[in-house]
Amino acid sequence: MRQVREIVRLSLEAGLSTRVVGERVGVGPTTVRDTLKRFAGAGLAWAVPEEISDAELEQLLYGVPRVKPGRRKVAEPWSVIGRELKRKHVTLQVL
Repeated sequence: MRQVREIVRLSLEAGLSTRVVGERVGVGPTTVRDTLKRFAGAGLAWAVPEEISDAELEQLLYGVPRVKPGRRKVAEPWSVIGRELKRKHVTLQVL
């Protein structure tokens, strides 16, 4: 999350455009705009105190990571099935 601090510093302190900030940090201008929106939406002001760790800053901006709805919690076994089917005398009925 050091990247967030750098984006905000270059944008707010140095007054650079989103394109220039993105080039310097190595992200796209859309990412810079999104980060600045999240930063303002979280009610934070520049300069972020050093007491706030990068993990806390990430949680403030992006929330707690969770599983997206509709995603399977268990991986599908197709790779295992494919590997087993290559063995001699193994069929789908046997599996």
